[in-house]
Amino acid sequence: MLKKIREYGIHIGNFPTGKNNSITDVPGVTVGHVTLDKSNAKTGVTAILPHGGNLFKEKVIAASHIINGFGKSTGLIQIDELGTIESPIILTNTLSVGAAHQGLVQYMLDTNEDIGISTGSVNPIICECNDGELNHIRDL
Repeated sequence: MLKKIREYGIHIGNFPTGKNNSITDVPGVTVGHVTLDKSNAKTGVTAILPHGGNLFKEKVIAASHIINGFGKSTGLIQIDELGTIESPIILTNTLSVGAAHQGLVQYMLDTNEDIGISTGSVNPIICECNDGELNHIRDL
């Protein structure tokens, strides 16, 4: 099993960790992940759900922070403007942002029939990491 950052003696912030030192220690937060390991593709996608309800109808408070200027993320400007999340958070590789965006929009439309009819649009949150050193990133 991979070590967590605190096991290397690196401590970020002053708050204590949860039992498992994991994002899922936060009550209600769930994480799903799929690893793609085929031919030259060695990548994956992760979905983070802040709670088990309908995020579009039960938004959660949020903020964003940019570490570098190369990110191809979607949805961060609305988070900065409104301070809320209204969709799951998807993490994927750089060249899969478009596919993840399309998939998340379709999921949100399928689970919220009012989007675009009696409400505004949805703000899908997709964040990325260039995994080109591990993955043949063109082998989508």
